[in-house]
Amino acid sequence: MSNMWEAAVEAQIRSAQERGEFDNLPGAGKPIPGRNLPYDEGWWIRSFMEREKLPAHLLLPTPLQLRRRIEQVPDEVRDLPTEQAVRAFCAVLNAEVMAWLRTPTGPRVVVRPVDVDAVVRRWREERRPTTAITAPPADPPARAPRTPWSWLPWRRRSAA
Repeated sequence: MSNMWEAAVEAQIRSAQERGEFDNLPGAGKPIPGRNLPYDEGWWIRSFMEREKLPAHLLLPTPLQLRRRIEQVPDEVRDLPTEQAVRAFCAVLNAEVMAWLRTPTGPRVVVRPVDVDAVVRRWREERRPTTAITAPPADPPARAPRTPWSWLPWRRRSAA
C-alpha cells in the first residue's frame, strides 16, 4: 500500500515539475539562512515574527506588557481629541490591569492602575497653548547725569 502511495506522490511531483511550478521559487539558488550558525531552539518563532512583521513585545508575559503600555500612556493619549477620549482610553487600560490583578499569571511584577486624573492633567498641560515669547522690556528712561554727592539724601538737588 505504501508503494502505491509513494508512486502517486512521485507522479504529482513529476507533473508539477513538467508544468514548471518549481521554477523561480523564492530563495532558489541561495544558501539556506542560518546554516553556519549554532542551533537555536527558538529559530522558528523568531523567523515567524520576522516574516509576519510582529513586534517582539508580544512575547512578553502579561504583567510586563501591561507595564509597558502604562509607560506609553502619555504618548498614546497625546493626539486624542477630547478629555472624554483620554478617560475612555485609561478606563480600558485600567480594566485590563484589574482583570490581570484578579487572576495574576506570569512573573510577580507590580502593576498598578493608571491615575486617570494625572493623565488628564498632563494631557491638558500639553495641549495648553504656549505663550509667545515677548520682547524684553524697554530700557528705563534715561536719568539726568548725577553730580558728585547727589546721592546723599540731605543734599538738596538743584532744579535745573
